[in-house]
Amino acid sequence: MITVRGGLKGALRWVTRKFGFELVSHSGDGLPEDFDEGHRRVIGAVRAHTMTSPERLFGLIEGVRYVIRHDLPGAFVECGVYKGGSMMAVALTLMELGVTDRDLYLYDTFEGMPEPTAEDVDLHGTPASEHFERLEGDWLACSEERVKEALLGTGYPPERVHFVPGKVEDTIPGTVPDQVALLRLDTDWYASTLHEMRELWPLLATGGVLIVDDYGHFAGARQAVDEYLEQAGERVLLGRLDYTGRMCVKG
Repeated sequence: MITVRGGLKGALRWVTRKFGFELVSHSGDGLPEDFDEGHRRVIGAVRAHTMTSPERLFGLIEGVRYVIRHDLPGAFVECGVYKGGSMMAVALTLMELGVTDRDLYLYDTFEGMPEPTAEDVDLHGTPASEHFERLEGDWLACSEERVKEALLGTGYPPERVHFVPGKVEDTIPGTVPDQVALLRLDTDWYASTLHEMRELWPLLATGGVLIVDDYGHFAGARQAVDEYLEQAGERVLLGRLDYTGRMCVKG
């Protein structure tokens, strides 16, 4: 007979772990119990403006806190902003920390995603082009005006916010900051992600934070990141935020 300590809750945990699952406690707002009040405020404020999971937003908030705590130099940069929710989380977290002198750079077409290429396959092996063809209109399009309204609605100083419309292959490196403290990549596809890594990773400060939103979901994004890091001779351990998000600190 197997004896499990901890009563019913302990037994449930033992059984779920036996089959490869984990029980996670959630509070009344649906967020994990280890999220603090700052996480909850920020995530609650941006949920309507993002498809990013609470776990990835948690990692982003922690990344901002880490940058400010260690006084790492540089701007906060996001490639692929959709409705602006992730950069709103950055702005709100900065303001909670009393910081309003950091530049925020938002790169997006603001007209939807460009067509994927052959490298862009999801984690199930389905070509991204099949998803693309099934959708009507511009895939994940949100106008620059709507994003600007949402982001500036946080109260972050508008002179510190830089919107850069167009494909990243066309706008980067012509419109980049001198240095980057936190870099978030969310353009999904191989070609754009590889271009971002080539041009922006060298600008990321030592100790700076890299977040790749679709590393786990799209093979092209993963290939681009792995390919660049190997070619550059960078030894990086990417930590898992959830099934798709990855995060690291530049050594």
